[in-house]
Amino acid sequence: MKILTCPAQLQRLEGILRKSLPLALPVFGAVLNINRGNPGQYEVLVDKWPEFGAVLARPSGEVVPVNDGYWNTQAAFYRDLEAYRAIWQEGRVWSWTLSSTTPTGILTPAPCPSPGESPHPCPHMRTPLSPPLTPASPRPAPGVRLGSLSPSHADLLNDTWPYGGNARSRRYLAELLERFPQVCLQDSSGQPVAWVLTDHFGTGTHSYTLPEHRRHGHMQVALTVAAQRAHARGFPTFGHTALQNRPMQQLQELLGHQRLPGVCSGWHRQALEGQTVTHSREWHRAEG
Repeated sequence: MKILTCPAQLQRLEGILRKSLPLALPVFGAVLNINRGNPGQYEVLVDKWPEFGAVLARPSGEVVPVNDGYWNTQAAFYRDLEAYRAIWQEGRVWSWTLSSTTPTGILTPAPCPSPGESPHPCPHMRTPLSPPLTPASPRPAPGVRLGSLSPSHADLLNDTWPYGGNARSRRYLAELLERFPQVCLQDSSGQPVAWVLTDHFGTGTHSYTLPEHRRHGHMQVALTVAAQRAHARGFPTFGHTALQNRPMQQLQELLGHQRLPGVCSGWHRQALEGQTVTHSREWHRAEG
């Protein structure tokens, strides 16, 4: 295995992964962050360079405890199944002491199937969040404005996140707020009513509207603004949605999201059972 540290190699990898979208989305998002200051303190490994068969994005060095299942998440993408298997067999690459009660795991997008092949089987699906950019983008409702979250809102986020409610999740959410872009809608008193966060893979995460503020179009505005800002930075937008969350799925379809049923997810079964992935073809076209 080789850790890529040369900026030129990382820029080249970004271009290679771009050609494998949308299946390479999680690793691609991690590489984008690495090439733009590396706020998540991640690193990228390949089986060989430059003709790699598998690539892995993971936390760099000892930046997080191995049992911190919020930060210690890894993403892999392969073009060669044997190279991918070799990564799995090399035990020092993976941390096997992850918490069993947190949304920890390894994203493992399969390579594009050959003509006539069926997609790689996927026990849990995921869905990207990418509204197309249009001149008639939705605007905040009266009395609501765009704002921002700060680490002081970590308790609110931790209480409303299905995978939160503990000290580690609170610390993780506070660090997301400090390191990565987010979108928040606030009421007239400055209190958050809806928000969308971003993580170390560029994934949209913890999209939430407070129950008393639902059915006013707040999430549609938040998702659209998040996508516009991500696209302006050169990022795609994608995320995870529970299969039973039909209102969010319907909103994504309304905004032009594309579901990715052929992308596999190896996330911990207890934490992320029943997730579904969509992808913005508008962004992909714009990027060429």
